[in-house]
Amino acid sequence: MAINKKIIIGITGASGAIYGKLLLDRLESLRDQVSECSVIFSATSIQVWTYELGSFDPEKIPFHLYDPGDFFAPMASGSAGYDTMIIAPCSMGTLGRIASGVSNDLMTRAADIMLKERRKLILVTREAPLNLIHIRNMQQLTEAGAIICPASPSFYSKPQTLDELAMTVVDRVLTLAGFNFPAFSWGNQD
Repeated sequence: MAINKKIIIGITGASGAIYGKLLLDRLESLRDQVSECSVIFSATSIQVWTYELGSFDPEKIPFHLYDPGDFFAPMASGSAGYDTMIIAPCSMGTLGRIASGVSNDLMTRAADIMLKERRKLILVTREAPLNLIHIRNMQQLTEAGAIICPASPSFYSKPQTLDELAMTVVDRVLTLAGFNFPAFSWGNQD
């Protein structure tokens, strides 16, 4: 059964570029469930991606990339009809701007749209430890309808590689977003 999601992926400069990469890879394999996927990299995300993953080649991104300063992009308006936005990894700075209603770039504007239109916004946070401001911003966003999904990998599937470990977070996020695919779940192990 095709879901045909219209989805936005945001990738910030928080450490954890692997989550963004694996998320894009998994979505590529789920293309039959995606009608449209639009991707926004923050200004610093490409630097972090290059540092953590070795290189960044925009030609290898399988979906349409939007400049973070492009306020004429479709996702800058609720009329574009995106149903889900995932920011992975999500920096605390980006989370704080979204929580405060500061739409100073396309990513925060798109997140603001998702909240005001009562659509699904999933923020994969990457920070430890948390200070009280982080916690209050998360509370504010949760009360506004966002889902905070910390990048906390699971170990009960017994991942053998770093990619498999990070994929436990990606699969959880895509399950929260409503995608159908075979993923490890507790109680269904062999």
